[in-house]
Amino acid sequence: MESKFKILGHGAHPILIVFPLGLLATAAIFDIIYMLTNNQQIANAAYWMIAAGVVGGIVAAVPGFVDWFAIPKGTRAKRVGLIHGLGNDVVLILFGLSWWLRRDTADHAPESVAFILSMLGVGLSLFTGWLGGELVERLGVAVHDGAHLDAPNTLSGRPARDRE
Repeated sequence: MESKFKILGHGAHPILIVFPLGLLATAAIFDIIYMLTNNQQIANAAYWMIAAGVVGGIVAAVPGFVDWFAIPKGTRAKRVGLIHGLGNDVVLILFGLSWWLRRDTADHAPESVAFILSMLGVGLSLFTGWLGGELVERLGVAVHDGAHLDAPNTLSGRPARDRE
């Protein structure tokens, strides 16, 4: 089933998720570094990475929802996609709450609850990312019909099933 929301012929959701996923994961790593070093600049950087990651996650969710809506009802892909999407909503909420709790602290340093929320968010994102891989690699969501190892370039305008 091909993606319904595309950028230059490729599914927009897999393209867009790399930014929020990378930002939020790096923010969690920076939180750990902050806890070990008490470096205020690291805490401040994590704060702004979370802000950008949450905004990027909301943007990436839009084409993900469009693609999920196109999956036929009653399929395993529809159920897995629902868990993937709702789980990622929870990830954004966890990080959003972590960000909110830091807004009035010195250099946006995470206190214990904000830190725990970030760790829960990154942990859950590992599971939801695995579900995203399951959707694409196992269930064929957002894969061009007829895709194969010698398919022509997307920008060629030729269908994937064509042989070069």
